Amino acid sequence: MNTKIQAVKGMNDLLPGQIEHWHRVEAVLRDVAWRYGYQEIRTPVLEKTELFRQSIGDQTDIVEKEMYVFEDAGGVSLALRPEATASTVRAGNEHGLFHNRQQRLWYMGPMFRRERPQKGRYRQFHQFGIEAFGWPGPDVDAEVIRVGARIWQELGVGGVRLHLNTLGSPDARARYRDALSAYFQDHRDALDEDSLRRLERNPLRILDSKAPATREIVDKAPSIMDFLDPRARADFEALCDSLTRSGLDPVIDIRLVRGLDYYTSTVFEWVTDQLGAQSAVCAGGRYDGLVEQRGGRPTPAVGFAMGIERLVELMAVQSAHDDSARLDVYLVSLVEQQHAVTIGETLRDAGLRVCEHCGGGKLANRMKRADQSGARFAVIIGDEEVADGSVQLKNLRGDGGQQRVARTELADTLRRMTADDTAR
Repeated sequence: MNTKIQAVKGMNDLLPGQIEHWHRVEAVLRDVAWRYGYQEIRTPVLEKTELFRQSIGDQTDIVEKEMYVFEDAGGVSLALRPEATASTVRAGNEHGLFHNRQQRLWYMGPMFRRERPQKGRYRQFHQFGIEAFGWPGPDVDAEVIRVGARIWQELGVGGVRLHLNTLGSPDARARYRDALSAYFQDHRDALDEDSLRRLERNPLRILDSKAPATREIVDKAPSIMDFLDPRARADFEALCDSLTRSGLDPVIDIRLVRGLDYYTSTVFEWVTDQLGAQSAVCAGGRYDGLVEQRGGRPTPAVGFAMGIERLVELMAVQSAHDDSARLDVYLVSLVEQQHAVTIGETLRDAGLRVCEHCGGGKLANRMKRADQSGARFAVIIGDEEVADGSVQLKNLRGDGGQQRVARTELADTLRRMTADDTAR
């Protein structure tokens, strides 16, 4: 007996009717990156496991619990990439992209984490991200954040709020880490198991805990703002001022640290309350030490990644999807099919999306198929229309009824009517 095989848990098929929304999102992401001067980079889905252990941090949930790791036939430990910043840095170092050069890069593709699947969080998920290498000041931090704001604007997405924090300079973080360690040691009886393990190696990671009892302790922990040196404070204030002058009003969130160890000063998240527990749709920050840690020259860097699944879901919640993927025309020929072929190719030359009915059948059944296709209009060709060089044009979605149109005027008529529909 044959067994019906289903998709791997947490890895989803994208079906017709869904993928069109992805196409629109991806087109906007590419266009915005291009308009800000970012260039695309594509890295392998498989990397050496050590790249992520050393870059992300072996105390992070991603490395400890979530990576897909295996040995290949040669005994090399490989991992499906859980994120793309480490891969981008590896590629930049390997190919000399950062040698005496500044780089604005973007990427898009699948990532993999073995998390508990839930709405907005899957084991194969897709990210779009940008990374800017070579600029040390807060001006490029502001630019990266504005790219995110531009994306929300272009997609027509609202209700996304910017949360912002700084982790300060290395000296400030060291002093803050000592203060946090002392504080959490005094409250270790109330910490969850993961936080107790992080207490010894990186107490800042406790600030990212989602355990309710630990959150109560975190809320009363020391603030990074009390440990900033003058330069770090000035940079953060300059960043906040730049964002405010751009019309963005960040929420200063002193507990925001992000879940990856490579972040240094600026960290931020774009969050929404419309997706349940999965509130962050975009997150990032500065990681000035990562290029050097991975064998390159000291190179300041900042970037973000956003989850495309969450973005598509947010657009669905807000009904921000457009109908640009809808068929414009469904062609029904009651005569020799070549007439429909000729008209169809002419309409496609005019930029219209056209589907020709195949398989014959009664007119009523063909019109039922036309309606089910989702097309805006049906074009019907019979003996009388062939004789006088016309077609019957039926509006399937509006009140325009049916009209006879000359074949020579059909493309212009359809473009005008589809433009009118879009305007409404």
